[in-house]
Amino acid sequence: MNSAFKMIRHVVEYAYIIVQVLKEDYIMSIELNTNDGHVTITNEVISTIAGGAAIECYGIVGMASKSQIRDGIAEILRKENFSKGVVVRQENERLDIDMYIIVSYGTKISVVAHNVQSQVKYTLSQSLGLAIDSVNIFVQGVRVAQD
Repeated sequence: MNSAFKMIRHVVEYAYIIVQVLKEDYIMSIELNTNDGHVTITNEVISTIAGGAAIECYGIVGMASKSQIRDGIAEILRKENFSKGVVVRQENERLDIDMYIIVSYGTKISVVAHNVQSQVKYTLSQSLGLAIDSVNIFVQGVRVAQD
C-alpha cells in the first residue's frame, strides 16, 4: 500500500509541474518601456498578428493547430483561432516563432515558406516594433485551394 501512495504522489507532483509549465507558456508576454509608458504584449497577441500576416501570403490555404491532427489530416483554423497555429518562444533575448500552416497544392513549398517568414517578420516589426530572431515553418498539409 505504501508504494501505491508513493506512486500516486509522484504522478501528482509531475502533473503539478506540467500545469505550471503550461501556465507559464500561456501567460508569457513581452514588456516594452517607451517614452510614453509601459507596454505589455502577450504571446496570444503576437500569435494572432503573425497568423493574420501568414494567411495573407500567396500559397497559404490556412493555419493548422500545433497540437491537433486527426486521422493524419490537419484542420484549417478559423480567423479567431489563428493563435492556436502559432507558438511564440522567448529564450533569453531571443524571440522565435513556430508557425503551422497548410499550403496550396501546386505551389512551391519552399517559396511559400520563405514568403511567410518574411511577411511575419515584417508585420511584427511594423505593427509591434518587435525584432524576430526566427520564424520556423511547419507544413501540416497540402490542400487544393477553394476560392
